[in-house]
Parts: sequence; structure tokens; C-alpha cells
Amino acid sequence: MAWEGLRRIGFRKKKEMPGGLWMRCPDCGKLVYKKAVEEALRVCPECRFHFELSAAERVELLLDEGSFVEHFGELSPVDPLGFAAKRSYRERLREAQEQTGLRDACVVGTGTIEGTELVFGVTDPSFLRGSMGSVVGEKITRAIELATERRLPFVFVSGSGGGARMDEGVLSLMQMAKTSAALARYDEAGGFFVSVLTNPTMGGAMASFAALGDVVVAEPGALIGFAGPNVIKNTMKVELPAGFQRSEFLMDHGFLDMILPRDQLRATLARLLGYCPVR
Repeated sequence: MAWEGLRRIGFRKKKEMPGGLWMRCPDCGKLVYKKAVEEALRVCPECRFHFELSAAERVELLLDEGSFVEHFGELSPVDPLGFAAKRSYRERLREAQEQTGLRDACVVGTGTIEGTELVFGVTDPSFLRGSMGSVVGEKITRAIELATERRLPFVFVSGSGGGARMDEGVLSLMQMAKTSAALARYDEAGGFFVSVLTNPTMGGAMASFAALGDVVVAEPGALIGFAGPNVIKNTMKVELPAGFQRSEFLMDHGFLDMILPRDQLRATLARLLGYCPVR
């Protein structure tokens, strides 16, 4: 690959069985053969639960081999507020960087899907749950501006379970407006944006750029929303509908354009990019 600093993130040890051959699906609870899960693109063969993928794995899954070139990879987060809870933000950043090989939760660059050139981005859920801080927002904005300048389609795969990053306070919340404004300019210039939502995509990311695709697609069973269902239930004191905030519920209520199993995502993206070229 033409990019550095990324490595695959394996299953967490708590999900592995002795010997590493079997694992328990967190959704259906069944023991499944790990190799079968890997061969199915990290989808449970019993219940079709979609496990998380790293940024590197998303690039490998969706883009033409060897076509991805990372942009803006030099950007690194700082701790502008000196934020500390149980642990300091600086310490948590350092730990996430060591575990993932990433500088922050977002990777953006250029590449091709079945020969069609595009700007591509993805958040990595293993880095502070893919949350959006200043660097993530800046990289997404720069990617959108690059797509505008080069008149290329833009595809972004969101897995921001952490939403906006509270450790950076208002500096993180500002990224919602910044990314949305960049998309508005891209749209005015005739751009075409496909937003891909994975499990989970929540909070400030979902309340800004992730919801603004010309086409919005999601993987099956993905949790999608602003506040989580437990927060809503405890705040409103009501029983929520079955499957509330899952992909299928949102599809039924007109929020999504389509739900795509992982093995169909690449081919469908290629068709969408062919149907709707940048104007």
C-alpha cells in the first residue's frame, strides 16, 4: 500500500476462545469458527452480525488494490484543554496511537473503486471509538475540499461510536459546523457524496457530516442516532420501539437510502459512482 502507519486490529482477547480457533459472537452468543468469520469479511455466519473493521481493513475491502494514497496523515491531535477524567486525554491519545498505529481516528486519501477515482475517508472505531476531535474534523474537511478542487466523488465510512470528542470541548463541537459547511460548498460545486454508516455511528458525527450524503447507506443492524437508546429511554421514561435506531428501523422510516451487507458494499459503491458522476 502507498500509505504508512496503519496496521490491522485483531479481535480483542475477551472475544477469543482458547487456541484462537473459536470466538463467541456478541450478538447471537454462539461459538463460531474464527476462520469462517474472517472469510465472510468479519461477519458472523450464524446471525450475520457485522464485526468492526479497522481503517486499513476498510481500505482493503473497498478500494482497488494498491490504489489508496493517504493525504494529511501528518496531522496529530493535541490536548488543548489539559483535559483529565479518570485518566488524562494525553495519556489516552498516546495509548490509542500505540494500539492502532494511527495518529488519530480518521484516515483520508485518494484511490479508485473499480477504476473510478475518488476521495475516500474512514473512521477507525479502535481509536477512541472513532470519535471526532479537531484533527478528525480537519481531515474530513480537507478531504471534502480536495474532492471539490479535483472534481471527484467523495465516499466516507463512518464508525463514530464516540460522536464528538468531549475531551476537546467546544473545539470538537466546532467540527460539526466546519464539516457541514465544507459539504455545502462541495454540493454547490456539483459534488457527489456517499455516506456509509456502520455500527455504531452516533453523536456529533451523525448530527453533521455523516447524515448529509447524497446517498446514505448503512450496514445491517448498525446503531445510528444522536443520543443512545438507553439515554433516550431513561430521559423520556418511555418504552422504545423494537429495533429503535437500528439500520432497519431507520430504513423503514425513510432516513436511509439502502442497507447493504458488507459483501455487497464495494460493487454497489462502484455502480453509484458510475450512475452519478461529479457534475
